[in-house]
Amino acid sequence: MAGLAQKGGAVLSHIRIAETPEALHAVRIAAAAEEQSNHPLAHAVIDHARSLGLVWQPELGLGPAGALWTAQLTAWAALAARGGRRADGVLAALAGASLAGVVVHFILWPWRRGAIGLPVLTDAEGLSPRQLPVYNAILWSWAAASAGSLAFEVPPASRRWALAGAAGLPVFVVSARHHFQWIKEQAESNPAWWNRGVSP
Repeated sequence: MAGLAQKGGAVLSHIRIAETPEALHAVRIAAAAEEQSNHPLAHAVIDHARSLGLVWQPELGLGPAGALWTAQLTAWAALAARGGRRADGVLAALAGASLAGVVVHFILWPWRRGAIGLPVLTDAEGLSPRQLPVYNAILWSWAAASAGSLAFEVPPASRRWALAGAAGLPVFVVSARHHFQWIKEQAESNPAWWNRGVSP
């Protein structure tokens, strides 16, 4: 039996039952993978609130990109909650892709070593100095949830699939650079409520 609790919030318990201890192949706390799926959502909300658009919006448009993110994160949370051996490889790949998503930020934006030795962004996506600590906290919470999912939920035999997800890093970098170039062009040629933050 394992459980996670949030102060003032809900308690999640995950109980695995088998005839012998050997029949249990991993201790699973599904909330970690579900929490991992929440951090891309928080990131997307901040980007949209800051009028930076959504990831994949340049390729798909605002409506379809929003629908894709909704479907993707809903499916991710459902998969994490259900668990099971068939989900292990997929969850490992998603954790690897999530870690790569965090790394993208430190490739594209300036950073320094923080108080506890972790790198923190000093500039990113037009955020003010007051907003950056929150943004950095989201990034590192995202990374911790992804690493925790791999370490504590995914069986060792399935962890190799994280490399498949992490292999998307070059694509993520190219996509992010294209996104910011595109949104600047959109703000100049087609100003709208969602890109007002970068309007000239």
